Amino acid sequence: MAQHATGTVTHAPISPAPSRGSGEDRRCGWCRRVLPEQGTVGRPRLYCGQACRQRAYEQRSATAKAGLPADVVLVSRSELDGLQDRLYQLRCALEDVQTLLTEKPTKAELERSLSDLVHSTGRLDRLWVTERG
Repeated sequence: MAQHATGTVTHAPISPAPSRGSGEDRRCGWCRRVLPEQGTVGRPRLYCGQACRQRAYEQRSATAKAGLPADVVLVSRSELDGLQDRLYQLRCALEDVQTLLTEKPTKAELERSLSDLVHSTGRLDRLWVTERG
């Protein structure tokens, strides 16, 4: 991971949306919003609109001009710090559950510990790819 000198966040190009019939929602290659259902004729949409297509083009151009690999991801220091904090909290919660399991917990203790574990994950699935404004 890298960071611009200005501290701005730049995301790597996003892989194309899943193919038809994969069971997953197709998402815009820039903002990650769910794309509307499409008929069976023509190429699948990659972007939700011209603005997102343009932003993706600008991103690819800037990455190429900087000599960076296409899959590079740039994040701000504060975003990286936040990610590291959340991952540390998750590790601690996992260790707490592991310790509890060696102590023959009651069902209520186990449920509370597992609930804390789920809560500590927050929205880890949203850390890497977020909608852009």
